[in-house]
Amino acid sequence: MVRFLSKILGLWLIAIALVAAVLDGTRSIAAAAWTTKALGQYWFDLAPASLNTAQAAIQRHVNPYLWDPVIFWFLEQPVWLVAGPLGFLLLWLGERRRRRIRFPG
Repeated sequence: MVRFLSKILGLWLIAIALVAAVLDGTRSIAAAAWTTKALGQYWFDLAPASLNTAQAAIQRHVNPYLWDPVIFWFLEQPVWLVAGPLGFLLLWLGERRRRRIRFPG
């Protein structure tokens, strides 16, 4: 069941990365310059309250230094740069391990 969920989530993340790459590409063509939209900007546009809540919860309950150098770096990156590799990692983790057949002799 965990492998199935890992594969589904991985495929969703890859789809999100592809859509974000196409959107960034069309924005770049329209602006005639390289433009990308950061993951944090998408999150803020969709649900600003949850972004603030996540920041407060991580800084208070986990570690304040985890938010600024680590998570903030991910939020500044383009969506396709974060979601794509994470999706492929989840697909790889969800793959079924095959047993090697050893022949005697």
